[in-house]
Amino acid sequence: MQEKAFNTIFKTHKETTIYGRYIHSEHIEPLLKKHASNFNIEVVGESVLEENIYSIRVGSGEKKILMWSQMHGNESTTTKSIFDLLNFFADNNLSESILKACTIVIIPILNPDGAKVYTRLNANNVDLNRDAQNLTQPESKVLRDVFMNFKPDYCFNLHGQRTIFSAGKTNNSASLSFLSPAQDKDCTITDNRKIAMSIIVKMNAMLQKEIPNQVGIYDDAFNINCVGDTFQSFNVPTILFEAGHLANDYDREEVRRLVFKSYLVALNTIVDDAIDLDDYQNYLAIPKNEKLFFDVIIKDVLHDNEKLNIAVQYQEKLIDKKVRFIPKLEEIDNLDAFFSHNCLNANGNVVLDERNTPVSIGHENDFVIVNNVKLSLKFD
Repeated sequence: MQEKAFNTIFKTHKETTIYGRYIHSEHIEPLLKKHASNFNIEVVGESVLEENIYSIRVGSGEKKILMWSQMHGNESTTTKSIFDLLNFFADNNLSESILKACTIVIIPILNPDGAKVYTRLNANNVDLNRDAQNLTQPESKVLRDVFMNFKPDYCFNLHGQRTIFSAGKTNNSASLSFLSPAQDKDCTITDNRKIAMSIIVKMNAMLQKEIPNQVGIYDDAFNINCVGDTFQSFNVPTILFEAGHLANDYDREEVRRLVFKSYLVALNTIVDDAIDLDDYQNYLAIPKNEKLFFDVIIKDVLHDNEKLNIAVQYQEKLIDKKVRFIPKLEEIDNLDAFFSHNCLNANGNVVLDERNTPVSIGHENDFVIVNNVKLSLKFD
Protein backbone atom coordinates (compact mmCIF):
# COMPACT_ATOMS: atom_id res chain seq x y z
CA MET A 1 0.00 0.00 0.00
CA GLN A 2 1.40 3.41 -0.99
CA GLU A 3 2.18 6.15 1.55
CA LYS A 4 -0.47 8.45 0.09
CA ALA A 5 -3.10 5.71 0.39
CA PHE A 6 -2.20 5.08 4.04
CA ASN A 7 -2.64 8.74 4.94
CA THR A 8 -5.89 9.04 3.02
CA ILE A 9 -7.29 5.96 4.76
CA PHE A 10 -6.35 7.39 8.15
CA LYS A 11 -7.85 10.78 7.39
CA THR A 12 -11.16 9.30 6.28
CA HIS A 13 -11.41 6.77 9.11
CA LYS A 14 -10.02 8.67 12.09
CA GLU A 15 -12.40 8.51 15.05
CA THR A 16 -12.80 12.22 15.77
CA THR A 17 -14.76 11.86 19.01
CA ILE A 18 -11.68 10.82 20.98
CA TYR A 19 -8.62 13.03 21.22
CA GLY A 20 -5.63 13.68 23.45
CA ARG A 21 -4.21 11.61 26.28
CA TYR A 22 -7.16 11.08 28.63
CA ILE A 23 -9.21 8.15 27.31
CA HIS A 24 -11.35 5.90 29.53
CA SER A 25 -14.45 3.74 29.35
CA GLU A 26 -16.94 6.61 29.23
CA HIS A 27 -15.23 7.79 26.05
CA ILE A 28 -15.30 4.45 24.25
CA GLU A 29 -18.70 3.09 25.29
CA PRO A 30 -20.59 5.25 22.75
CA LEU A 31 -18.20 3.97 20.09
CA LEU A 32 -18.83 0.38 21.11
CA LYS A 33 -22.55 1.04 20.67
CA LYS A 34 -21.86 2.56 17.27
CA HIS A 35 -20.01 -0.58 16.18
CA ALA A 36 -22.41 -3.09 17.79
CA SER A 37 -24.00 -3.88 14.44
CA ASN A 38 -20.60 -4.28 12.74
CA PHE A 39 -18.74 -6.50 15.19
CA ASN A 40 -19.27 -8.92 18.06
CA ILE A 41 -18.79 -6.85 21.22
CA GLU A 42 -19.08 -8.40 24.66
CA VAL A 43 -18.14 -7.88 28.28
CA VAL A 44 -15.37 -10.35 29.10
CA GLY A 45 -14.89 -9.42 32.75
CA GLU A 46 -14.70 -6.69 35.34
CA SER A 47 -11.98 -4.59 36.91
CA VAL A 48 -11.22 -4.25 40.62
CA LEU A 49 -13.85 -1.49 40.83
CA GLU A 50 -16.30 -3.58 38.79
CA GLU A 51 -15.94 -1.59 35.60
CA ASN A 52 -16.67 -3.55 32.43
CA ILE A 53 -13.80 -4.88 30.35
CA TYR A 54 -14.87 -5.25 26.72
CA SER A 55 -13.70 -7.34 23.81
CA ILE A 56 -14.39 -6.73 20.14
CA ARG A 57 -14.29 -9.62 17.66
CA VAL A 58 -13.66 -8.70 14.04
CA GLY A 59 -13.39 -10.87 10.92
CA SER A 60 -13.87 -14.57 10.27
CA GLY A 61 -10.53 -15.83 8.95
CA GLU A 62 -8.27 -18.62 10.17
CA LYS A 63 -5.39 -16.40 11.28
CA LYS A 64 -6.14 -15.32 14.84
CA ILE A 65 -4.75 -12.10 16.31
CA LEU A 66 -5.22 -10.86 19.88
CA MET A 67 -4.71 -7.15 20.62
CA TRP A 68 -5.02 -5.39 23.97
CA SER A 69 -4.47 -1.75 24.94
CA GLN A 70 -4.30 0.34 28.12
CA MET A 71 -2.99 -2.42 30.31
CA HIS A 72 -1.41 0.70 31.78
CA GLY A 73 -4.25 3.16 32.23
CA ASN A 74 -2.29 6.26 31.22
CA GLU A 75 -1.09 4.80 27.88
CA SER A 76 -3.96 5.69 25.56
CA THR A 77 -2.48 6.42 22.13
CA THR A 78 -2.85 2.86 20.89
CA THR A 79 -6.47 2.86 22.08
CA LYS A 80 -7.26 5.84 19.88
CA SER A 81 -5.67 4.03 16.95
CA ILE A 82 -7.81 0.95 17.69
CA PHE A 83 -10.98 2.95 17.11
CA ASP A 84 -9.53 4.40 13.92
CA LEU A 85 -8.85 0.80 12.90
CA LEU A 86 -12.41 -0.25 13.74
CA ASN A 87 -13.75 2.48 11.46
CA PHE A 88 -11.50 1.05 8.75
CA PHE A 89 -12.76 -2.48 9.42
CA ALA A 90 -16.34 -1.25 9.12
CA ASP A 91 -15.54 -0.16 5.56
CA ASN A 92 -15.79 -3.55 3.86
CA ASN A 93 -14.59 -2.23 0.53
CA LEU A 94 -11.14 -1.59 1.99
CA SER A 95 -10.85 -4.16 4.77
CA GLU A 96 -12.33 -7.24 3.08
CA SER A 97 -9.03 -9.04 2.55
CA ILE A 98 -8.04 -8.68 6.21
CA LEU A 99 -11.44 -9.70 7.56
CA LYS A 100 -11.60 -12.77 5.31
CA ALA A 101 -8.13 -13.92 6.31
CA CYS A 102 -8.15 -13.02 10.01
CA THR A 103 -10.19 -13.19 13.17
CA ILE A 104 -9.11 -10.37 15.45
CA VAL A 105 -10.05 -10.01 19.12
CA ILE A 106 -9.37 -6.60 20.64
CA ILE A 107 -9.53 -5.54 24.29
CA PRO A 108 -9.54 -1.75 23.93
CA ILE A 109 -9.03 -0.91 27.63
CA LEU A 110 -7.79 -3.71 29.88
CA ASN A 111 -7.33 -1.43 32.91
CA PRO A 112 -10.45 0.80 33.04
CA ASP A 113 -9.84 1.83 36.67
CA GLY A 114 -6.35 3.09 35.90
CA ALA A 115 -7.62 4.77 32.74
CA LYS A 116 -10.27 6.68 34.70
CA VAL A 117 -7.75 8.21 37.10
CA TYR A 118 -4.89 8.30 34.55
CA THR A 119 -2.46 6.00 36.33
CA ARG A 120 -0.22 3.20 35.16
CA LEU A 121 -1.42 0.86 37.89
CA ASN A 122 -4.83 -0.70 38.55
CA ALA A 123 -7.05 0.14 41.54
CA ASN A 124 -5.02 -2.19 43.76
CA ASN A 125 -1.82 -0.34 42.77
CA VAL A 126 -0.59 -3.36 40.83
CA ASP A 127 1.25 -3.15 37.52
CA LEU A 128 -0.70 -5.61 35.38
CA ASN A 129 2.36 -6.07 33.19
CA ARG A 130 4.15 -7.66 36.14
CA ASP A 131 1.28 -9.98 37.05
CA ALA A 132 1.41 -12.44 34.17
CA GLN A 133 2.48 -15.38 36.32
CA ASN A 134 0.77 -14.82 39.66
CA LEU A 135 -2.47 -13.53 38.10
CA THR A 136 -3.46 -11.81 41.32
CA GLN A 137 -5.65 -9.18 39.65
CA PRO A 138 -9.04 -9.57 37.95
CA GLU A 139 -7.80 -7.72 34.87
CA SER A 140 -4.84 -10.11 34.53
CA LYS A 141 -7.20 -13.08 34.76
CA VAL A 142 -9.47 -11.58 32.09
CA LEU A 143 -6.58 -11.26 29.64
CA ARG A 144 -5.35 -14.77 30.37
CA ASP A 145 -8.85 -16.23 29.97
CA VAL A 146 -9.32 -14.48 26.64
CA PHE A 147 -5.91 -15.69 25.51
CA MET A 148 -6.57 -19.31 26.51
CA ASN A 149 -10.06 -19.40 25.00
CA PHE A 150 -9.17 -17.62 21.77
CA LYS A 151 -5.81 -19.38 21.23
CA PRO A 152 -4.31 -16.61 19.10
CA ASP A 153 -1.64 -17.12 16.46
CA TYR A 154 -0.25 -13.62 17.08
CA CYS A 155 -0.43 -11.09 19.91
CA PHE A 156 -0.16 -7.29 19.73
CA ASN A 157 0.67 -5.85 23.17
CA LEU A 158 -0.13 -2.13 22.91
CA HIS A 159 1.55 0.46 25.10
CA GLY A 160 2.85 4.04 25.25
CA GLN A 161 6.26 5.24 26.36
CA ARG A 162 7.56 8.42 27.96
CA THR A 163 9.27 11.30 26.19
CA ILE A 164 12.65 10.32 27.68
CA PHE A 165 13.53 7.72 25.03
CA SER A 166 15.90 8.18 22.11
CA ALA A 167 16.37 5.83 19.18
CA GLY A 168 19.88 4.72 20.05
CA LYS A 169 22.52 7.13 21.34
CA THR A 170 21.31 9.91 19.05
CA ASN A 171 19.40 13.18 19.06
CA ASN A 172 16.42 11.33 17.59
CA SER A 173 13.33 10.79 19.71
CA ALA A 174 11.97 7.23 19.74
CA SER A 175 8.63 8.15 18.20
CA LEU A 176 7.65 4.50 17.95
CA SER A 177 9.32 1.51 19.53
CA PHE A 178 8.76 -2.19 19.16
CA LEU A 179 9.95 -5.42 20.71
CA SER A 180 9.83 -9.10 20.04
CA PRO A 181 10.00 -10.09 23.72
CA ALA A 182 12.41 -12.68 25.03
CA GLN A 183 10.92 -16.08 25.80
CA ASP A 184 13.74 -17.44 27.94
CA LYS A 185 16.40 -16.03 30.26
CA ASP A 186 19.05 -16.29 27.53
CA CYS A 187 16.98 -14.16 25.14
CA THR A 188 17.35 -16.89 22.52
CA ILE A 189 16.37 -15.79 19.02
CA THR A 190 13.85 -18.55 18.39
CA ASP A 191 11.81 -19.00 15.22
CA ASN A 192 8.84 -17.80 17.23
CA ARG A 193 10.60 -14.53 18.03
CA LYS A 194 11.78 -14.26 14.42
CA ILE A 195 8.16 -14.21 13.25
CA ALA A 196 7.46 -11.19 15.47
CA MET A 197 10.76 -9.63 14.39
CA SER A 198 9.81 -9.92 10.73
CA ILE A 199 6.53 -8.11 11.28
CA ILE A 200 8.41 -5.36 13.13
CA VAL A 201 10.89 -5.06 10.25
CA LYS A 202 8.02 -4.52 7.82
CA MET A 203 6.53 -1.79 10.04
CA ASN A 204 9.92 -0.17 10.46
CA ALA A 205 10.45 -0.06 6.68
CA MET A 206 7.23 1.89 6.31
CA LEU A 207 7.99 4.23 9.21
CA GLN A 208 11.51 5.07 8.05
CA LYS A 209 10.01 6.82 5.02
CA GLU A 210 8.21 9.26 7.29
CA ILE A 211 10.21 9.39 10.54
CA PRO A 212 13.74 8.30 9.56
CA ASN A 213 15.91 7.20 12.49
CA GLN A 214 13.06 7.65 14.97
CA VAL A 215 12.15 3.98 15.55
CA GLY A 216 13.67 2.07 18.43
CA ILE A 217 13.72 -1.38 19.96
CA TYR A 218 12.59 -1.66 23.57
CA ASP A 219 14.67 -3.42 26.21
CA ASP A 220 14.38 -7.20 25.77
CA ALA A 221 15.64 -8.23 29.20
CA PHE A 222 13.65 -11.36 30.06
CA ASN A 223 10.99 -11.06 32.75
CA ILE A 224 8.52 -13.93 32.83
CA ASN A 225 6.18 -11.79 34.94
CA CYS A 226 5.60 -9.55 31.91
CA VAL A 227 2.69 -10.52 29.70
CA GLY A 228 4.64 -10.31 26.44
CA ASP A 229 7.41 -12.59 27.72
CA THR A 230 4.84 -15.05 29.07
CA PHE A 231 2.85 -15.23 25.83
CA GLN A 232 6.05 -15.49 23.82
CA SER A 233 7.12 -18.35 26.08
CA PHE A 234 3.86 -20.07 25.06
CA ASN A 235 5.23 -19.94 21.49
CA VAL A 236 2.78 -17.30 20.32
CA PRO A 237 4.60 -14.55 18.35
CA THR A 238 4.05 -11.39 20.37
CA ILE A 239 4.81 -7.81 19.38
CA LEU A 240 5.15 -4.98 21.84
CA PHE A 241 4.08 -1.60 20.44
CA GLU A 242 5.27 1.51 22.28
CA ALA A 243 3.77 4.80 21.09
CA GLY A 244 6.40 7.47 21.71
CA HIS A 245 6.96 11.17 21.08
CA LEU A 246 7.15 13.35 17.99
CA ALA A 247 8.13 17.00 18.15
CA ASN A 248 5.46 18.99 20.05
CA ASP A 249 3.01 16.08 19.75
CA TYR A 250 2.22 15.84 23.45
CA ASP A 251 -1.38 14.90 22.65
CA ARG A 252 0.07 12.01 20.59
CA GLU A 253 -2.19 12.69 17.61
CA GLU A 254 0.55 12.39 14.98
CA VAL A 255 1.91 9.27 16.66
CA ARG A 256 -1.67 7.95 16.68
CA ARG A 257 -1.62 8.16 12.88
CA LEU A 258 1.70 6.30 12.73
CA VAL A 259 0.38 3.58 15.04
CA PHE A 260 -2.69 3.15 12.81
CA LYS A 261 -0.46 2.75 9.76
CA SER A 262 1.70 0.27 11.66
CA TYR A 263 -1.39 -1.80 12.50
CA LEU A 264 -2.24 -2.00 8.80
CA VAL A 265 1.29 -2.98 7.81
CA ALA A 266 1.41 -5.68 10.50
CA LEU A 267 -1.98 -7.09 9.53
CA ASN A 268 -1.19 -7.06 5.82
CA THR A 269 2.12 -8.80 6.50
CA ILE A 270 0.21 -11.59 8.21
CA VAL A 271 -2.52 -11.73 5.55
CA ASP A 272 -0.03 -11.79 2.68
CA ASP A 273 2.18 -14.45 4.29
CA ALA A 274 5.06 -11.99 3.91
CA ILE A 275 6.84 -13.08 7.09
CA ASP A 276 10.50 -13.90 6.45
CA LEU A 277 12.53 -15.47 9.25
CA ASP A 278 15.71 -14.00 7.76
CA ASP A 279 14.39 -10.52 8.58
CA TYR A 280 15.72 -10.93 12.11
CA GLN A 281 19.07 -9.52 11.01
CA ASN A 282 17.36 -6.28 9.99
CA TYR A 283 15.50 -6.29 13.30
CA LEU A 284 18.79 -6.49 15.18
CA ALA A 285 20.00 -3.42 13.25
CA ILE A 286 17.20 -1.22 14.62
CA PRO A 287 18.71 0.95 17.39
CA LYS A 288 17.88 0.14 20.96
CA ASN A 289 16.08 2.69 23.09
CA GLU A 290 18.20 4.87 25.33
CA LYS A 291 16.97 7.28 28.02
CA LEU A 292 18.66 10.42 26.69
CA PHE A 293 15.86 13.00 26.39
CA PHE A 294 14.39 15.63 28.63
CA ASP A 295 11.40 17.74 27.66
CA VAL A 296 13.31 21.02 28.08
CA ILE A 297 16.97 21.88 28.65
CA ILE A 298 17.91 25.40 29.72
CA LYS A 299 21.46 25.94 28.53
CA ASP A 300 24.29 28.18 29.74
CA VAL A 301 22.96 28.72 33.26
CA LEU A 302 25.01 30.40 35.97
CA HIS A 303 24.48 28.19 39.03
CA ASP A 304 26.67 28.21 42.14
CA ASN A 305 29.30 30.13 40.14
CA GLU A 306 29.41 27.42 37.48
CA LYS A 307 28.14 27.32 33.91
CA LEU A 308 25.70 24.40 33.85
CA ASN A 309 22.48 23.26 32.16
CA ILE A 310 19.06 22.61 33.71
CA ALA A 311 16.90 19.65 32.69
CA VAL A 312 13.11 19.90 32.88
CA GLN A 313 10.75 16.94 32.63
CA TYR A 314 6.98 17.23 32.37
CA GLN A 315 4.93 15.49 35.02
CA GLU A 316 1.62 14.25 33.61
CA LYS A 317 -1.18 15.07 36.05
CA LEU A 318 -4.93 14.70 35.71
CA ILE A 319 -6.47 18.04 36.71
CA ASP A 320 -10.16 18.81 36.14
CA LYS A 321 -10.50 15.82 33.80
CA LYS A 322 -7.64 16.99 31.61
CA VAL A 323 -4.04 15.81 31.47
CA ARG A 324 -1.74 18.70 32.32
CA PHE A 325 1.98 18.70 31.68
CA ILE A 326 3.64 20.23 34.72
CA PRO A 327 7.31 21.25 34.25
CA LYS A 328 9.61 19.92 36.97
CA LEU A 329 13.34 20.59 37.30
CA GLU A 330 15.05 17.20 37.32
CA GLU A 331 18.78 17.87 37.06
CA ILE A 332 21.32 20.69 37.19
CA ASP A 333 24.55 19.52 35.60
CA ASN A 334 26.54 19.78 32.37
CA LEU A 335 24.16 17.28 30.67
CA ASP A 336 26.48 16.97 27.68
CA ALA A 337 25.25 13.45 26.88
CA PHE A 338 21.56 14.42 26.83
CA PHE A 339 19.11 15.97 24.37
CA SER A 340 15.82 17.82 24.69
CA HIS A 341 12.57 18.26 22.81
CA ASN A 342 12.72 22.00 23.47
CA CYS A 343 15.62 24.25 24.39
CA LEU A 344 16.03 27.62 26.13
CA ASN A 345 19.20 29.63 26.67
CA ALA A 346 20.00 31.56 29.84
CA ASN A 347 23.05 33.21 28.20
CA GLY A 348 25.14 32.95 31.34
CA ASN A 349 22.50 34.31 33.70
CA VAL A 350 21.08 32.94 36.94
CA VAL A 351 17.72 31.18 36.51
CA LEU A 352 15.13 32.20 39.10
CA ASP A 353 11.80 30.75 40.19
CA GLU A 354 8.53 32.63 40.70
CA ARG A 355 9.83 33.91 44.06
CA ASN A 356 12.94 35.38 42.39
CA THR A 357 15.18 32.85 44.11
CA PRO A 358 17.58 30.50 42.25
CA VAL A 359 15.81 27.38 41.06
CA SER A 360 16.49 24.01 42.65
CA ILE A 361 15.94 20.38 41.75
CA GLY A 362 12.30 19.40 42.28
CA HIS A 363 11.01 22.88 41.48
CA GLU A 364 7.65 22.85 39.65
CA ASN A 365 6.47 25.90 37.76
CA ASP A 366 5.26 26.90 34.29
CA PHE A 367 8.01 29.51 33.88
CA VAL A 368 11.40 30.66 35.08
CA ILE A 369 12.86 34.16 35.22
CA VAL A 370 16.08 35.02 33.41
CA ASN A 371 17.45 38.56 33.51
CA ASN A 372 14.00 39.87 34.57
CA VAL A 373 12.27 38.08 31.67
CA LYS A 374 9.76 35.28 32.16
CA LEU A 375 10.54 32.23 30.03
CA SER A 376 7.75 29.69 29.63
CA LEU A 377 8.66 26.07 30.23
CA LYS A 378 5.46 24.83 28.61
CA PHE A 379 5.33 23.43 25.10
CA ASP A 380 2.18 25.31 24.06
